Amino acid sequence: MYKIMIVEDDPTISGALKRLLLKYGYTPVVTDDFQNVMKTFSISSPHLVLMDIGLPFFDGYHWCSEIRKTSHTPVLFLSSAADNMNLIMALSLGADDFLCKPFDSNVLVAKIAALLRRAYTFSDTLDVLQCHGAILDLKSASLSYHGAKLELTKNEFRILSLLFEHRGHTVTREEMMQALWQSDCFIDDNTLTVNVTRLRRRLSDIGLSTLIRTQKGLGYIVEDNHE
Repeated sequence: MYKIMIVEDDPTISGALKRLLLKYGYTPVVTDDFQNVMKTFSISSPHLVLMDIGLPFFDGYHWCSEIRKTSHTPVLFLSSAADNMNLIMALSLGADDFLCKPFDSNVLVAKIAALLRRAYTFSDTLDVLQCHGAILDLKSASLSYHGAKLELTKNEFRILSLLFEHRGHTVTREEMMQALWQSDCFIDDNTLTVNVTRLRRRLSDIGLSTLIRTQKGLGYIVEDNHE
């Protein structure tokens, strides 16, 4: 189920958007902390952002620009400021589309579906996997987080790929060993522990010390609500 983050300071509009998204099977994430929009973005890792322009503290342009520093997540602007200058500004800062208020809910739902298809369905495989602000680049086998970047070894990349793909679910040690070495019979179990420990140490260096959690007796998990 796709998560959609709503960045809208008018509670009437944000409430209506939340109900609309629920109706169409999406999971809405509503932020009410307009000083720390990126914190909500990093924690929730939405698949798409609905962004108002006129916000308290910092406008939508600022937050779109901040999102683009770390993520390719689609951003759809919703604004009553419908002149060409605002449209050009939004698109130049990395927005994917722009819809003027008041808008038809059917048009909004259609635009959301189109952006999600474009971002997550059209290609056979994704170029990146995202989790709580961390971006795993599947082409370069690297991990980026808030401007820091790790070049991953083959096993580190395989571990993170597996955990990101199964985010919120425990990956057993047997499943992980099979993915890393195509066998769970002839590899010392301690070898996996050593690999995970080494990876955790590197993740800690860029502020992700608690990203990978141990499920005692089972395996490892990257949780949905990691902070």
